[in-house]
Amino acid sequence: MVNPYSDSKLSDTHFIRNFDIDVEDEELIWHRDRKDREILVIKGEGWKLQFDNELPKALQEGERYFIKAETYHRILKGSTSLTLEIKEKE
Repeated sequence: MVNPYSDSKLSDTHFIRNFDIDVEDEELIWHRDRKDREILVIKGEGWKLQFDNELPKALQEGERYFIKAETYHRILKGSTSLTLEIKEKE
């Protein structure tokens, strides 16, 4: 399976992730990350972050979000491309 995003590595624990506007909704699956992550939304309109058993929350440009390791979550597609800065905790 091909990832629905592209990454630009800044360091071993810091990278930029881009989701193209053409990504299919079906590609944005529920998943868990191995490490805690801090996410900064650089750009993107209408995208949402949803945790298991919770309603989706709108992602806002310039805002930071925390995703605890092994927590089920997914991204819901918006109306533009999405760019995130992701820092994994050691």
